[in-house]
Amino acid sequence: MQELKCPNCGEVFQVDESGYAQIVSQIRDKEFEAELRRRETQLNEKKNSDLEIIRLNQEKKQEEALAKNAAEMFKKEQEIAQLKAKLDSVNSEKKIAVMEAVGEKEKQLQEKTAEITMLKSKLDVKDTESELSIKSLRERYEAKLRDKEEQIEYYKDFKARQSTKMVGESLEQHCLNEFNNLRMTAFPNAYFEKDNDATSGSKGDFIFRDYVDGIEYISIMFEMKNEADETKTKHKNEDFFKELDKDRKEKKCEYAVLVSLLEGDSDYYNNGIVDVSYRYEKMYVIRPQFFVPLISLLKNAALNSLEYRKQLEIVRNQQLDLVNFEDNMETFKTGFARNFELASRKFKDAINEIDKSISQLQKVKDALTSSERNLRLANDKAQELSIKKLTKNAPSVKEMFDEMKK
Repeated sequence: MQELKCPNCGEVFQVDESGYAQIVSQIRDKEFEAELRRRETQLNEKKNSDLEIIRLNQEKKQEEALAKNAAEMFKKEQEIAQLKAKLDSVNSEKKIAVMEAVGEKEKQLQEKTAEITMLKSKLDVKDTESELSIKSLRERYEAKLRDKEEQIEYYKDFKARQSTKMVGESLEQHCLNEFNNLRMTAFPNAYFEKDNDATSGSKGDFIFRDYVDGIEYISIMFEMKNEADETKTKHKNEDFFKELDKDRKEKKCEYAVLVSLLEGDSDYYNNGIVDVSYRYEKMYVIRPQFFVPLISLLKNAALNSLEYRKQLEIVRNQQLDLVNFEDNMETFKTGFARNFELASRKFKDAINEIDKSISQLQKVKDALTSSERNLRLANDKAQELSIKKLTKNAPSVKEMFDEMKK
């Protein structure tokens, strides 16, 4: 027998062992069920709390990743916009620079063309005046030719008394002496020397050049020809025109003059200064007495056009500057095109990198989406969790729970 005391009234009563066992069993079953319910509630609350924490952490990470990706995309979009703006600015500047350069070039070319045309017309006028002056002087000197007949007879007699070699050398020496007598007074800056350059295969006798302010304004190639009366093969003046013209061009002289005692009986050559430019350009044939007068005549005519020659030289230099400007522009265009190509290549590389970043972000987005789906499935599985499912494949645990229930 067992004594039990009622907690309410305090009465003590006795029960046998079977009754006591039933009471203990009832108390134990109620406490076990209460403890089981309490434990189940705690497990559910902990599970829900853990799932909520996991869900919040995943959402936070996802938001941070999305914010970071959005910031990077915004930065890339700003860089692309800046590159596009710079490219548009460079294209605009290039078009404006090319248009301005082409316009300025065309304007300068028109101005230079007009200036060259004007200078050429003035030079033609001066050349005409020079030719008229030469013609006038020639007529004047022809009037004085009669006074020189005695001197011609002297040269004929002088020539007859010379050997073939001495005849030619004496004529050259005569012309050199005539020039030297007036060199310091009439030709202080002139060059008059023997032509010793035979690299082209031939050479003239003398070259005359004169300068003003370092600019050569006149140049003459001289050839002196003479022969003795007893020479069997007589030469004509025109036999030497072709070679003289060749020497003039090779030595870059403007005029060619044949000082000749050949064809002494020819009235044509004895009249004075003979212009044979109808055969060869700017070529004259003279007797020795017209040697210095012809130089003075050609010199004065060249001096009249010197100013126009200077202006023409300036214009030619300006044209050279214009050509250099064109070359500089071509160099600039080539360099600009190369830089533009490099910038375009870099721009394309940047676009490709952005495309790669977008592709990578898409992969991250897909991974996050997949992670969210897996979390949802895990949550659903947690919601469906029960003791029956937990003990489905664990018989010993199920028996333990059954024992506890009993």
